[in-house]
Amino acid sequence: MRLTIHTFLTLDGVMQGPGGVEEDRSGDFSNGGWTVPYFDQDMGEIVDDWFSKTDAILFGRTTYELMKGYWPDVTDPDNRAAQMLNACPKHVVSSTLRSADWGPATILDSLDGVRALKAREGGELQVHGSAGLAAALHAAGMIDEYRLVTFPVTVGAGKRLFTPKAAASGYELVTSRTTGTGATYVELRPTPFAGGTFTIEDGKVEAHS
Repeated sequence: MRLTIHTFLTLDGVMQGPGGVEEDRSGDFSNGGWTVPYFDQDMGEIVDDWFSKTDAILFGRTTYELMKGYWPDVTDPDNRAAQMLNACPKHVVSSTLRSADWGPATILDSLDGVRALKAREGGELQVHGSAGLAAALHAAGMIDEYRLVTFPVTVGAGKRLFTPKAAASGYELVTSRTTGTGATYVELRPTPFAGGTFTIEDGKVEAHS
């Protein structure tokens, strides 16, 4: 299975609490709900496309419990995200969670369980939110594709997808688009990090990798 990351980000790189003020106040975060003013038909198309490719969903404990408290109540048959989140197999990476009753769901106690899922035949194993898990998967080099929506807003401190300790990486652009409210969407595949330098040759600036 391909492991893909799906994340909403602010311009300053925060992914915490995109859907509501009370969604995730850990670390005294008080600026939640920052996607709401920018969520339009274009965003709906992007999210629907994500879930049309879902075979299974991978969560960290915090995001699993937050979503479990919201999405089971969304029963609109035209809401693709709700239909897929409620019906798809879910896997929670946690060493402390003892039961997962937003089913079908299983608990994985380490990244070894994720590696076993990736080794299976199938389509996409998707991560939604789950900042700590996404950072661990990035560090382990296990992510096949990043799908990131960056909104035109800054919020200061908060959980980030790429922390200061994140491993350096390059990225290949697969596709991109801009929504009507100014959010930018990119799909990126990791590539080896490569640096370079600029030199002056015959009065011209030349790049060398």
